[in-house]
Amino acid sequence: MEHIATPKVENVQLLDNINTRNSTVGTLYITTTHLIFVSPEEKEELWILHMHLNVVEKLPLTTSGTPIRIQCSNFRTATFLVHRDKDAQDIYTSLIHLSRPLQVDDLYCFQYRSKSDLPQHTGWTFFDLGAEFARQGVPNTSWVTCGLNSEYRICPTYPTQLLVPATATSSLVVGSAKFRSKGRLPALTFYYSNTGAALVRCSQPLSGLKGRSPEDEKFIGCVAEANPGGKFVYIVDTRPKINAMANRAGGKGYESEAFYPNTKFVFKGIENIHIMRESLSKLVETCELKTDTMELFLQGIEQSQWLKHGKAVLEASIFIAEALTAGTSVVVHCSDGWDRTSQTCALAQLLIDPFYRTIQGYQALIEKDWLHFGHKFSDRCGFLAGDSREISPVFTQFIDATWQVMTQFPQAFQFNSKYLLTIHDHLYSCQYGTFIGNCQKERQELKLSEKTFSLWGFLTNSADEFVNPLYDHNSKTEVLQPSTSPQNIRFWRGLYCRFEVGTHPREPVIDLLTLTQLHTASLEDHAKHLSKRVDGLKSLINTAKASGAVKKFLPSAVTGMVVKQEVEEVNDSELEKVEKRFVELKTALVEKCQSSKM
Repeated sequence: MEHIATPKVENVQLLDNINTRNSTVGTLYITTTHLIFVSPEEKEELWILHMHLNVVEKLPLTTSGTPIRIQCSNFRTATFLVHRDKDAQDIYTSLIHLSRPLQVDDLYCFQYRSKSDLPQHTGWTFFDLGAEFARQGVPNTSWVTCGLNSEYRICPTYPTQLLVPATATSSLVVGSAKFRSKGRLPALTFYYSNTGAALVRCSQPLSGLKGRSPEDEKFIGCVAEANPGGKFVYIVDTRPKINAMANRAGGKGYESEAFYPNTKFVFKGIENIHIMRESLSKLVETCELKTDTMELFLQGIEQSQWLKHGKAVLEASIFIAEALTAGTSVVVHCSDGWDRTSQTCALAQLLIDPFYRTIQGYQALIEKDWLHFGHKFSDRCGFLAGDSREISPVFTQFIDATWQVMTQFPQAFQFNSKYLLTIHDHLYSCQYGTFIGNCQKERQELKLSEKTFSLWGFLTNSADEFVNPLYDHNSKTEVLQPSTSPQNIRFWRGLYCRFEVGTHPREPVIDLLTLTQLHTASLEDHAKHLSKRVDGLKSLINTAKASGAVKKFLPSAVTGMVVKQEVEEVNDSELEKVEKRFVELKTALVEKCQSSKM
């Protein structure tokens, strides 16, 4: 409560984002976790989590009052008009402090208590890195477990369990780690058992203008030897070439084919975190345009270059996937190997392995390539007050890219877009401890699995909401080959404009199918219940028939007869009619359930 100067302000106007003349009058409350706007007249409540606040602005004073504009990481925007400038200043100051805590212990996940009966530990043990590698078919004769990073001795941002080529000695592993930025040596993340090709991820070499490392060069040679069917190894640098060349001047850089035999080197031109941050900012500005002009909106989308950047990420991922399916091993890096490398490696696996397109598999993919291999979630999402230049929507791009593939292959994914939106929302909400920290070492030190709830537990408990009704369990399409032609890269209105007020487009068909599927399941359960009742009543009738009298009242809604208050004798022909009526009712129930499925 120390940061809340004014917990309640009355007579606040919530302005319409399109037409500012339209407004809703209510009371604004600031709690330790939420900003709440309540309008009794409109029977409207708006709850905004402080951790979702991305931008808070106090706009210039007007004749009507002082506007407070907020922009959220889940792409909600709102403007509140506060009549007293002092109240506006108090609100602004409070929200700035509450949206960016100084200490990690002040994050929402450490205060959150679930209202469900779900135990706190649920979800924390769902993923096991060793079990996931075993599912892929490693360790084997070509790839072995390396224990040199136990206790995070050679790379604090990597998992303790690493898989390296069987022919790589300990000295090669250590030497390669010393030659790679942040010690992030080449390590296996995916083994494609169909071809024996391996996907290996790392950071850029510390080569500078003329630097070399015999250990690193031999280590990459061991990667090639681990795939006897491959003629060479691709080294994919996901950065633009000019960026990599600039890094050389700073003592880093990229590999030279002359020093790494049996390799082919390619650049993929994905821009850095600063370009992506500016790009998304321009996209959000476009989505907030107060105009009906289609031309301006399309110009804004184009000038943001958000779709162009997404296309580049997809193209690099497709290149990696195609190489692996063709039997060629791939080594992927960017600068430090935790942003563009995570994006492209994860997406390539999503295209190749159907397991990662299931609800459980997608969680495993995020755990392995984003959490265990050290994407800096706390820095990139700006959970704490710090350097804003470190913030970038790297994971948002991954979620967007997943959706792009889903739109082209709607039957290939077990989960729906709501699943992606929920993961994205809770990434920034900090309600769960899953994404807190920049690496596994930090998460262990914070004891998140003991002190906070897991997002995976929540998602599993609500799994019915996230099932894609079009999912084909028996699909023979194992490897997906999405098109990256411009007309197939789409603007995801459901993410970037989902809180837009006013006239909405027609509800997505897939959402209607999900509701229909749930309704059908409910009808089936109800039909089974009624069927059991029919069978029970039929049994009673048979018993009464055998004894020559009916000793139980029959509902008029079922028999079609008026039930008298006294027990009557019913002859055999009447009993047969009643029995026939029950059979017809049971048949009608079954037919109704079958027709609802069609």
